[in-house]
Amino acid sequence: MEGLLDHINSTKDLREIPRIQLPKLANELRDFILDTLAVKPGHLGASLGVIELTIALHYFYNTPVDQLIWDVGHQCYPHKILTGRKNQFDSLRQKGGISGFPSIIESEFDAFGTGHSSTSISAITGMAIADRLQGKTNQHIAVIGDASIASGMAFEGLNHLGSTDLDVLIILNDNSIGIDPSVGALKEHFFELETGLNHSFFEDLGFHYKGVVDGHDFDSLFQSLEELKSYPKPKILHIKTVKGKGYANAEADQVKWHAPGLFNKETGEISSSKGTKISYQTVFGETISQLMRNNPKMVAITPAMLTGSNLIQTQKEFPERVLDIGIAEQHAVTLAAGMAKQGVIPYLAIYSTFLQRAYDQVIHDVALQNLPVVFCIDRAGFVGSDGATHHGILDIAFLRSIPNMVVAAPMNEQDFQNLLYSAQFATSPISIRFPKGNTEVEALNLNFQSIEIGKAEELNSGTEVAILTFGTIGTRIQKILNELYSAKFGHYKFLFAKPLDTEMLRQIFTQYQTIITLEDGVLKGGFGDAVLEFANDANFKGNIIRKGYPDEFLEHATVEELEEMVGLDEESIYSLLNSL
Repeated sequence: MEGLLDHINSTKDLREIPRIQLPKLANELRDFILDTLAVKPGHLGASLGVIELTIALHYFYNTPVDQLIWDVGHQCYPHKILTGRKNQFDSLRQKGGISGFPSIIESEFDAFGTGHSSTSISAITGMAIADRLQGKTNQHIAVIGDASIASGMAFEGLNHLGSTDLDVLIILNDNSIGIDPSVGALKEHFFELETGLNHSFFEDLGFHYKGVVDGHDFDSLFQSLEELKSYPKPKILHIKTVKGKGYANAEADQVKWHAPGLFNKETGEISSSKGTKISYQTVFGETISQLMRNNPKMVAITPAMLTGSNLIQTQKEFPERVLDIGIAEQHAVTLAAGMAKQGVIPYLAIYSTFLQRAYDQVIHDVALQNLPVVFCIDRAGFVGSDGATHHGILDIAFLRSIPNMVVAAPMNEQDFQNLLYSAQFATSPISIRFPKGNTEVEALNLNFQSIEIGKAEELNSGTEVAILTFGTIGTRIQKILNELYSAKFGHYKFLFAKPLDTEMLRQIFTQYQTIITLEDGVLKGGFGDAVLEFANDANFKGNIIRKGYPDEFLEHATVEELEEMVGLDEESIYSLLNSL
């Protein structure tokens, strides 16, 4: 039988449905998302939690004329389905398909591109100011979660917006969880508001506050929106929702069902595609635990990524020394700097694209003072279907330019463990980047060896072409060379893009006329450029070929598809070597 959703291809179609039928539409939308995500993995729990809110907002407001921003964007799937992308929804997060996050190039309904947290309040404030200057009278709405609103940038936006007379509505979607459970004093304040506290923090900042409202009840939502529409100044609607709402498994384990991968909708069984090889994230968590057992001065810090960084068990073992400080990357970096200043050894576990948000703190608070903070940079390189907002492609380049900073990357899991072990003895800041994905081994060797900062290693000696690798792409090169059986190629493992092993480079310049550099980062300013710069200084007259990522933002696809697009897959590298 056809349902209501079958006839909705635009917000105009949505607004023609009698309001009394919206709960039925919500049920159909939940089933549609569950049926699709069971076979096309994506962010499930957040989207299930905002279905009633999404319907209500597009029903009540005249989107896309009225501007609606979804903070982060994990919860945007119902929004995409109701705004003309229902028939493309099964292409979600696939090459050539629709993005898993709001994207201004994808739809006029995606008022502002998101992917990282806590940007929506600043963006919607800027849009409201710009529209007022142009004489427009449209509405401005931003939806932000309780984990994201605790971030520093969100506070900055609230501080500005609350001092204006702009007609902007901030909807606080309070479900007590981001990817992991929310943390911090603001979370406790929200709980107090829910249990009857009369005065809100937001009122002190100049907002008209309404809450706490059931975010799954259409009558409550529409009544609140009607009431707040008559107040033409900054306002907050605080709603309470359940992440994973309407699917018992997702409600029961909200962390696991944030993005579960493939699953059986009927049984709730999540498919396992991990195989027997251990991931770099497993290596990280287990190595950090072992190091902390032997070094009481070590601490681990994560900005709201306990699960993603595999620090859950480490925190259980060392609850006072593993700190989840919420979505606050700038605070995390300077917190680590303060610890290092006092003689503690901080290991900051942070995703590559999230470290971008704290660049000034890395420079001003850590590197300028030469404090030995260990940056453990997860998700380096391509991450796949999360797309451009999450690919860790810039960190080699933006870290290499910072004085005092050591920039390192392992070729394999043993290098990774040895780098983590050696970093505790560093006397300056050190960054260790590692990818999302599996290693080549099924078990860990917890016997660590010290690594000398800045030393490279000759893995194969050749006669004509030197291949210099930085990062895990070196394992691919080793495999290719083992298949080529050619004496012309030498392979050199560089664990450090900074400082470079200049002594090794001088030997290479003497021995070879052609050099190839490979890295999983942007070419501009990356490892290959570092080699090229030194080659120029050393008056090297040979040919240097740099292979890495192009000077562009690449969208969502599988890691394998992305590597093929940029010529770093095994077949492309094999062809390159055969052409020399």
